[in-house]
Amino acid sequence: MGYTIKQISEKTSISPYVLRYYEKEGLLPHVSRSDNGFRFYSEEDLEWLGLICCLKNTGMSLKQIKAFVDLSAEGKDTLKQRCEMLVEHKRNVENQVQEMQKQLEKVSRKIVCFTAQYDEYRNDVQGGSR
Repeated sequence: MGYTIKQISEKTSISPYVLRYYEKEGLLPHVSRSDNGFRFYSEEDLEWLGLICCLKNTGMSLKQIKAFVDLSAEGKDTLKQRCEMLVEHKRNVENQVQEMQKQLEKVSRKIVCFTAQYDEYRNDVQGGSR
């Protein structure tokens, strides 16, 4: 089963423009074309898009993703390198999550602090208006 660029765009919420860009940049190197030149996406292309989006959304650069795609095209001899790339990326994402957790805790503390100040202010205003 295959998909048109419109169907893939609707299925993935990735614009046709971005899909064409990914193909041009070599992130989707195996997209088929019909006799009249229309793109025809396979299930494998859809899987690649899922991985590309995952890596991109977790902070991997398009340049790094391209390097990963290029290694994949070389076959099983590059499995170790690809695993190492993903392990390093995972480590980076975990560090980012830890940092974000620290920032979230700070925001939570500020909410408690400002809520207490607001409650005190509101009580003063209401108490003073009686």
